[in-house]
Amino acid sequence: MNEMNTDVVVIGGGPGGATTAALVAEGGHGVTLFERNAEPTFKVGESLMPGTYWTFERLGLLDKLAKTAFPRKYSVQFFGASGRGSAPFYFNENNPHDSAVTWQVLRSEFDTMLQDNATEKGAKVVRGAKVIEVLFDGDRAAGVRVKMPDDEEQVVRSQVVVDASGQSALIARNLKIANVEPKLKKASVFTHFENAFRDDGIDEGATLILQANDKNVWFWYIPLPEDRVSVGAVGDIDYLFADRSLDAQEIFDRELEKCESVQERIRDARQVMPMQVTKDFSYRAKQIAGDGWVLVGDAYGFLDPVYSSGVFLALKSGEMAADSILDGLAKGDTSSEQLGGFQEEFLGGMESIRKLVYAFYDKEFSFRKFLMANPDCTQGVVDILSGDVYTKDVTPIFEPMSEMCELPTEDF
Repeated sequence: MNEMNTDVVVIGGGPGGATTAALVAEGGHGVTLFERNAEPTFKVGESLMPGTYWTFERLGLLDKLAKTAFPRKYSVQFFGASGRGSAPFYFNENNPHDSAVTWQVLRSEFDTMLQDNATEKGAKVVRGAKVIEVLFDGDRAAGVRVKMPDDEEQVVRSQVVVDASGQSALIARNLKIANVEPKLKKASVFTHFENAFRDDGIDEGATLILQANDKNVWFWYIPLPEDRVSVGAVGDIDYLFADRSLDAQEIFDRELEKCESVQERIRDARQVMPMQVTKDFSYRAKQIAGDGWVLVGDAYGFLDPVYSSGVFLALKSGEMAADSILDGLAKGDTSSEQLGGFQEEFLGGMESIRKLVYAFYDKEFSFRKFLMANPDCTQGVVDILSGDVYTKDVTPIFEPMSEMCELPTEDF
């Protein structure tokens, strides 16, 4: 079996892995990224948070994103079970900077852009390569065994292994350190439509979150390029799939009957993709790094699709991990303490989003009523929806919120 050496191996070319690879390579180190898909592939996770702006700026991608056909996203709007919509949460109301506006993306094109950027910064990106296992020397990660695009197996030795393998979570599952949050066992069924209704002006690219009339399911509605709209239904796994005789299309159609707001928007539309299914277990690894390894993006944890935080957290963890790796390689220290030094900061922002997820799933909680009673909390809610959880203190909103719904008080 052939062997090669590099400073850093990155498993997975999604937002987290491509960000880490680009920044570490830009710092002058050898980086090899293995992406299992040989060609650009459809993925869910199409709506970005404005907080991604600062990582894009550091990566040098803002100009490229501005030239794409990706719709601009200025706001998020919620529709209750009655069909009544909240006022849109415009990200730029108190932030006139360009960072208050973001994009709705096709992940196949978006991920390719990130991988190409990593290549331009000096990383070696190998598409169509499947990492079979992470190799350990005792408790220290020492490289990977990978099946290359020509089906030949190769061992790649490295000082650091970055697990950005998404929900495959190679290291966390192998070490049995992934914890599942029992209160957020969700699944989704979703597809794309053409010729679906879009609002006018800056509302055209808004993410809409719409509840079914029985509050058992909510729908996302995300405008995309080429006259497409992504529409998905999310609910408890046990509820959505209770009737095992139904396929994904039948489940979606059943729930659509309970949400007139979505029905009206897709009345004249044409479904252009077979129904897809994801099972969005909320989980998190007990630790974000060990000797010689670090986790980024979904390989560390996944919250929930409701606020579109997945790509934001992947980019942010990729950026923070890159800084820890660069500092560690400079000092000759790739210990758990060095590589995982960003865990507390990263987890703080993730926890703020998690609490807002809990509030959303409380059937008795209403954002409209909460903000009417606590107007001073509006900016805090907008900050979380924007992804401003690392630059601003959003925690003051949670004390009054806890009086209207149950919020998590500790990690799971």
